[in-house]
Amino acid sequence: MNGRVAELSGLRQFRLVDAPLAEPGPGEVQVRVEAVGICGSDLHSYAEGGVGDTPCQYPMVLGHEPAGVVVKPGAGVTGWNAGDRAAFEPAIYCYHCEFCRTGHHNVCANLRFMSMPGDPGFFRDYANIPVRNLVAIPPGLGAREATIIEPLAVVLHSMQFVSLGESETAAVFGAGPIGLMTVICLKLAGAGRVWAVEPVAARRELALRAGADAVLDPSAIDPSREILRDTGGRGVDVAVDCTTTGGSTNHCLRAARNAGRVVVTGIPVEREVALEFSPMRRKELAIYTVRRSNHETEAAREMLVAHPARFAAMITHTLPLDRIAEAFRQVEQRADGVGKLVIAGELRCFT
Repeated sequence: MNGRVAELSGLRQFRLVDAPLAEPGPGEVQVRVEAVGICGSDLHSYAEGGVGDTPCQYPMVLGHEPAGVVVKPGAGVTGWNAGDRAAFEPAIYCYHCEFCRTGHHNVCANLRFMSMPGDPGFFRDYANIPVRNLVAIPPGLGAREATIIEPLAVVLHSMQFVSLGESETAAVFGAGPIGLMTVICLKLAGAGRVWAVEPVAARRELALRAGADAVLDPSAIDPSREILRDTGGRGVDVAVDCTTTGGSTNHCLRAARNAGRVVVTGIPVEREVALEFSPMRRKELAIYTVRRSNHETEAAREMLVAHPARFAAMITHTLPLDRIAEAFRQVEQRADGVGKLVIAGELRCFT
């Protein structure tokens, strides 16, 4: 069987190739990819040549927010049949290292992640993946909406560090897809007032639709100073950095209250980030970083099923695989009011 593969062949360069696909091995399932969301880390690879300190190795295949349908189960696979619909978990754990054995699978010593160098992602028509990486999606949930499951699992993982108390206040820096989902999860968890800080007007509007109580434009005002003013100088209980640009992490440090929490979900472009140590120390802040998700995928699916319209509202654009270069340009430029952009496979395109 052959299928199309969208390869990142250089900085801001894609090429569409036709590639053969082997039969699924024992314990694997062959799947047809119907939809894949574009993630911020995909954009790092596309526009910066790497994610953090992990450089791209060209050619490589991005895309780790996939959903589709089972084509063929491999030997030894039970419980899955051709035509079954699923989302596909991109992380492959070893399950035997120290960190897996202690429940920290997301920092597995032998972690493989489909969309990083050496492990192709899902911007392609077909893939063979371990059967344990399939998550069934129920009737009524489309493949396009199911692409939200993987990033929502990351946000749910971040909520462990947010550790929201009843009616606590929060500031979310960045209203891209992760920021929007963070706003939604905070409000569903019972947050009091939530501020969303975002320079793009269309995304500020999406943040309001997601449930933010106030939106701030950091290009027009000092957002941390405004949040402190709004809270009578106290600050918010938790500040979540979903962008890590424009000094947002330091704004989080300034906006958080004494003994508050700062959660950094975003990935900075820089390998070294200068932090304002004095406010961090003086307030005795708890600082957390987020490494993908850790078996929150099924919880994400259930949350999405319970609130489909609320999450689906962030999906503003869909383009076919053969227009992937155009799609990435649009997301990088934040053009045409783009929120979440989904790439659709050849057999199914959405309006």
